[in-house]
Amino acid sequence: MNEPCPCCSGLQYSLCCQPWLAGLAHPATPEQLMRSRYSAWVNQDASYLIATWHPSCQPETYRPSITASFSQTVWQDLTVISQEAGRHENEGFVTFFARFSENQRRGVIHERSRFLREEERWYYIDGTVPALGRNDACPCGSGKKYKKCCAT
Repeated sequence: MNEPCPCCSGLQYSLCCQPWLAGLAHPATPEQLMRSRYSAWVNQDASYLIATWHPSCQPETYRPSITASFSQTVWQDLTVISQEAGRHENEGFVTFFARFSENQRRGVIHERSRFLREEERWYYIDGTVPALGRNDACPCGSGKKYKKCCAT
């Protein structure tokens, strides 16, 4: 199939996130892992999300809430804002903006995610919400002020 990848990379799914979700390879960068995790949310793949969450976070405990969210959430799009190196070669950050609807209501996630690499494999560890003022440019890429776009 030539369907576009859910991660909004502009690539075909088969050439982007599908090999990672199928377990054929592991993402080589934090951004690739972040995009593949977004695709896993879209494809309702709880096992992939849990497998790519750092083991210290005890991700299996989140399985019930993850799977419960699948029936209520529709992911709409993803914008990767930046990728940055961490304090050492095994740490990286990806700032992103994702839109979704949940129970017929619009929602957004704006996060600076932290990733750690162990044994040549990247894992999601945690994230923070970047500071954003109402008059700042909206991180969704619309060109509008945040207050006139996704903050509404």
